[in-house]
Amino acid sequence: MPRQFFVGGNFKMNGNIKTITEIVQKLSEAKLDSNTEVVIAPPSLYLLLAREHLRKGIEVAAQNVFDRPNGAFTGELSVEQLKESGITWAILGHSERRVILQEDNSFVANKTKAAIDGGLGVILCCGESLEQRESNKTIDVVTTQLKAVADKVKDWSKIVVAYEPIWAIGTGKVATTEQAQEVHAAIREWLKKEVSSEAAEKTRILYGGSVTEKNSGELAKQPDIDGFLVGGASLKPAFFDIINSNQA
Repeated sequence: MPRQFFVGGNFKMNGNIKTITEIVQKLSEAKLDSNTEVVIAPPSLYLLLAREHLRKGIEVAAQNVFDRPNGAFTGELSVEQLKESGITWAILGHSERRVILQEDNSFVANKTKAAIDGGLGVILCCGESLEQRESNKTIDVVTTQLKAVADKVKDWSKIVVAYEPIWAIGTGKVATTEQAQEVHAAIREWLKKEVSSEAAEKTRILYGGSVTEKNSGELAKQPDIDGFLVGGASLKPAFFDIINSNQA
């Protein structure tokens, strides 16, 4: 069975009631590739708004989730709270949280385990800095991030990996098609060796980092690129073209 193409839209800390309602309405009305799984991640304040107005078949993700079921954890959301609200995915390990909020590999792994155990799907982000790329440490950095999760999670059937080179996020720079495919292939090889052949074959690996409607078609043709995690472009009409890029 071929892996189903997957496109996630990470709104980050952008949007308001008006703009997100408009995006959700347009998404619901758009002619999208029926063979592509689509998930959007608005700010937490608008998760219910998005879920209530979005058509069936498009899912909603939280941009974060905590690793405890409840308690005195100000500002956090639990897996159960998300599930009760119809939110089926969570984005974890995004470089902005790793870098700005200092979330380490172990914490990301704990949150991933909590989400998976609780029945959420996880878009698990990994990626290297420009300094690490230039020091030829890309594969070491990425697989170390993934290994922390593999040490705690054995079932990868609800995990979608998103490779996002930090130097390409929001910079306008994008990894070349060859660079992206090389890392995706290395991740798949690592999954085969460290998790299982089944995980390597079935786990979808997304590319993220200044994805646009102009480069998505070529990237989508690569054998180990199974979709995209889109940032800024997910707030624009170009998002529809990116969703449909696997049809080309």
